[in-house]
Amino acid sequence: MRTLILFLLITAVCWFAVDSANAGDLRLPQNAVAGQPISIGVGGDGDGTLYLIGPSQVIKRNVKQGNEVQIPGEELRSAGRWIAILRRGASQSETFWVNPGPPENLSFLARPSRVPVSQQNAISGTVFLFDKFNNWVLQPVPVNFNLSVNGAGISRVVTSRNGVAWIETSSASREGAAQFIASVGSASVRRVIQQVASQPCNLRMHVSQRTQTRIIVETDPVRDCTGNAVPDGTIVTFTQNDKKGRSTVDARIKKGIARAELPASDNAMISVAAGYTLGNELHVGGGQ
Repeated sequence: MRTLILFLLITAVCWFAVDSANAGDLRLPQNAVAGQPISIGVGGDGDGTLYLIGPSQVIKRNVKQGNEVQIPGEELRSAGRWIAILRRGASQSETFWVNPGPPENLSFLARPSRVPVSQQNAISGTVFLFDKFNNWVLQPVPVNFNLSVNGAGISRVVTSRNGVAWIETSSASREGAAQFIASVGSASVRRVIQQVASQPCNLRMHVSQRTQTRIIVETDPVRDCTGNAVPDGTIVTFTQNDKKGRSTVDARIKKGIARAELPASDNAMISVAAGYTLGNELHVGGGQ
């Protein structure tokens, strides 16, 4: 019994010694980066086979005693946890990590595609950062956001967190196609956000024609509070009140002006409104 125990102890010590010797056979990189070459040192005696197993990749190399194994950058594409396995009689394995390369691909989400002018925090932009092999770049990176209409706009730098950078900003005071650009180094992505006029402001109307049977009223050019022309197709409501009751006409803006035909009256009050904006009132008498 004592002989068996002694044999097992000696065997365990021998295996520990072998493993300890093999533990230094692989010299792995400490700061590997996807897309950049690495060198792996192989010590010990004899030839063998080296396997590198990473996310969605396997690299195989035949190795000779004391040689350095060179892995070109174009083969090291996947960031994450890798396992190096050296087969030379017994197998030895160790792990190492590969970091993503610098950002070269941007996924840029800009919302909304259409927004009224002068709206607080109405526009948002979100950027996801990837290297040239589409590994998600998780380390902090400064991202440049630029939003402009006809050359005027805002510029802001935001540092990414966990591979994402985002901003909220207000729409400009002028209508037009806003160029929303996100960039990191030489990589940039452009989105277009159409900024349109806001609600009508200072709505005014006048009588353009009167006959014995009808009254034609039309607005002045309809604009928002910053002077942008309200888009054609916007509905303007004309309302006439007299002793016969109420008449209402919904008219769409055409070429910047809304026009309506109302029945003639000997004593009527006409009002105009667009959305929540009220315009002036007119008092009209009978037809000629």
